[in-house]
Amino acid sequence: MSSQSPYEQLGVTEASSFEEIQDARNQLFAQHQGDRKQLESIEAAYDAVLMDRLRLRQEGKIKVPDRIRFPEKIVPLPSNPPVAPTSRGPAWLQRFIDTPSRADILLPAGVLSALSALVIFAPGANVVQMALILGMGASFYFLYRKERKLGRTVLLGFLGLVSGFLVGGLLSTLLPAQVTSLIPNPNVLVSVVTFFVLWLVSSFLR
Repeated sequence: MSSQSPYEQLGVTEASSFEEIQDARNQLFAQHQGDRKQLESIEAAYDAVLMDRLRLRQEGKIKVPDRIRFPEKIVPLPSNPPVAPTSRGPAWLQRFIDTPSRADILLPAGVLSALSALVIFAPGANVVQMALILGMGASFYFLYRKERKLGRTVLLGFLGLVSGFLVGGLLSTLLPAQVTSLIPNPNVLVSVVTFFVLWLVSSFLR
């Protein structure tokens, strides 16, 4: 039987940290691979050192790291905790709402703004009618090129047209007479509002 203490067998002291004790055990294991008797002796010394460290801990002489006492508590924390997705509305509504690119916003805006300028500066009945037809066609085009669904394109286009007429007509009755008197053709206001609604539909619906 060896006269060395468990600490001496491992080559450590009572002041050694747990990591140093563990490293010493592992190094000795690597040196004596294949020598079963020597490995058993090293393991017995390691166990004895641990028991002695726990005794000293109970006496308040040393502090055992939490990972030795409670290894199950050492759980790595995620660097970026997952963020719960936020609901933006009913599923049926999300099927119609689009997240347009810059081009999907600016291109319809440019076309429909030009048609609005046309009816403002040339407010003849034929011009207004032709501009509305062109605006409706442009709206159909911008809607259809997103998902290539003709039925939905026609539905949304006509809804935009009708909504524009209704909102424009409502505004023409609510605006003061001083404002409406400045508009040479009452259809101009309705047309401009309709173009604005068609732009909203073309850009933000699908």
